[in-house]
Amino acid sequence: HVQLQASGGGMVQAGGSLTLSCAASGSMHSLPTVAWYRQAPGKQRELVASIISGKIINYGDSVKGRFIIVRDDAKNTLELQMNSLTPEDTAIYYCIAQRGNLMYWGQGTLVTVSS
Repeated sequence: HVQLQASGGGMVQAGGSLTLSCAASGSMHSLPTVAWYRQAPGKQRELVASIISGKIINYGDSVKGRFIIVRDDAKNTLELQMNSLTPEDTAIYYCIAQRGNLMYWGQGTLVTVSS
Protein backbone atom coordinates (compact mmCIF):
# COMPACT_ATOMS: atom_id res chain seq x y z
CA HIS A 1 0.00 0.00 0.00
CA VAL A 2 1.33 3.43 -0.96
CA GLN A 3 0.34 6.73 0.59
CA LEU A 4 0.82 9.96 -1.31
CA GLN A 5 1.35 13.33 0.32
CA ALA A 6 0.98 16.39 -1.87
CA SER A 7 2.44 19.74 -0.90
CA GLY A 8 3.56 23.04 -2.33
CA GLY A 9 0.23 24.69 -2.96
CA GLY A 10 -0.41 28.28 -2.05
CA MET A 11 -1.30 31.65 -3.42
CA VAL A 12 0.57 33.21 -6.31
CA GLN A 13 0.01 36.13 -8.63
CA ALA A 14 -0.83 35.65 -12.29
CA GLY A 15 2.31 35.10 -14.31
CA GLY A 16 4.09 33.52 -11.40
CA SER A 17 5.39 30.01 -10.84
CA LEU A 18 4.82 27.29 -8.30
CA THR A 19 6.12 23.76 -7.88
CA LEU A 20 3.97 21.05 -6.37
CA SER A 21 5.51 17.97 -4.82
CA CYS A 22 4.07 14.56 -4.09
CA ALA A 23 5.92 12.23 -1.77
CA ALA A 24 5.17 8.50 -1.76
CA SER A 25 5.44 6.49 1.44
CA GLY A 26 6.55 3.43 -0.48
CA SER A 27 8.38 2.69 -3.68
CA MET A 28 7.03 4.44 -6.75
CA HIS A 29 9.12 2.20 -8.96
CA SER A 30 6.34 -0.42 -9.02
CA LEU A 31 3.75 2.16 -10.05
CA PRO A 32 4.33 2.84 -13.73
CA THR A 33 1.69 5.53 -14.15
CA VAL A 34 1.70 8.77 -12.22
CA ALA A 35 -0.29 11.91 -12.81
CA TRP A 36 -1.57 15.20 -11.53
CA TYR A 37 -5.26 16.03 -11.67
CA ARG A 38 -7.01 19.20 -10.62
CA GLN A 39 -10.49 20.27 -9.74
CA ALA A 40 -11.57 23.89 -9.85
CA PRO A 41 -14.63 25.13 -7.96
CA GLY A 42 -17.78 24.13 -9.79
CA LYS A 43 -15.89 22.19 -12.44
CA GLN A 44 -15.15 18.56 -13.15
CA ARG A 45 -11.84 17.05 -12.27
CA GLU A 46 -9.40 17.19 -15.17
CA LEU A 47 -6.10 15.58 -16.03
CA VAL A 48 -3.23 18.04 -15.86
CA ALA A 49 -0.26 15.84 -16.71
CA SER A 50 0.68 12.19 -16.65
CA ILE A 51 3.58 9.82 -17.15
CA ILE A 52 2.29 6.50 -18.48
CA SER A 53 4.28 3.27 -18.29
CA GLY A 54 7.20 5.23 -16.92
CA LYS A 55 7.90 7.12 -20.12
CA ILE A 56 4.93 8.50 -22.08
CA ILE A 57 4.26 12.06 -20.98
CA ASN A 58 0.96 13.76 -21.65
CA TYR A 59 -0.30 17.23 -20.77
CA GLY A 60 -3.74 18.71 -20.76
CA ASP A 61 -4.26 21.24 -23.54
CA SER A 62 -4.67 24.10 -21.11
CA VAL A 63 -1.24 23.58 -19.52
CA LYS A 64 0.91 22.52 -22.46
CA GLY A 65 4.05 24.58 -22.68
CA ARG A 66 3.60 25.92 -19.14
CA PHE A 67 3.68 22.90 -16.81
CA ILE A 68 6.27 20.14 -16.48
CA ILE A 69 5.74 16.81 -14.73
CA VAL A 70 8.78 15.10 -13.25
CA ARG A 71 9.07 11.80 -11.43
CA ASP A 72 12.07 10.77 -9.37
CA ASP A 73 11.88 7.10 -8.44
CA ALA A 74 15.07 7.32 -6.41
CA LYS A 75 13.41 9.84 -4.11
CA ASN A 76 9.87 8.45 -4.53
CA THR A 77 8.61 11.85 -5.52
CA LEU A 78 6.51 13.40 -8.23
CA GLU A 79 6.64 17.09 -9.07
CA LEU A 80 4.58 19.49 -11.10
CA GLN A 81 6.44 22.60 -12.15
CA MET A 82 3.90 25.27 -13.03
CA ASN A 83 4.84 28.43 -14.89
CA SER A 84 2.97 31.40 -16.34
CA LEU A 85 0.08 30.73 -14.00
CA THR A 86 -3.30 32.28 -14.68
CA PRO A 87 -6.41 32.57 -12.48
CA GLU A 88 -7.86 29.68 -14.52
CA ASP A 89 -5.24 27.43 -12.92
CA THR A 90 -6.84 27.95 -9.52
CA ALA A 91 -7.86 24.51 -8.26
CA ILE A 92 -7.13 21.72 -5.85
CA TYR A 93 -4.34 19.62 -7.32
CA TYR A 94 -4.13 15.88 -6.70
CA CYS A 95 -1.31 13.49 -7.38
CA ILE A 96 -2.01 9.88 -8.27
CA ALA A 97 -0.01 6.74 -8.82
CA GLN A 98 -1.37 3.70 -10.57
CA ARG A 99 -0.59 0.11 -11.39
CA GLY A 100 -3.23 -1.63 -13.44
CA ASN A 101 -6.57 -1.09 -11.74
CA LEU A 102 -4.93 -0.07 -8.47
CA MET A 103 -4.86 3.70 -8.09
CA TYR A 104 -3.60 5.74 -5.16
CA TRP A 105 -4.61 9.35 -4.58
CA GLY A 106 -2.93 12.08 -2.58
CA GLN A 107 -5.02 14.37 -0.41
CA GLY A 108 -4.85 17.42 -2.67
CA THR A 109 -3.16 20.77 -2.36
CA LEU A 110 -4.82 24.09 -3.11
CA VAL A 111 -3.38 26.48 -5.67
CA THR A 112 -4.86 29.95 -5.88
CA VAL A 113 -3.78 32.33 -8.63
CA SER A 114 -4.76 35.96 -8.20
CA SER A 115 -5.15 38.38 -11.09
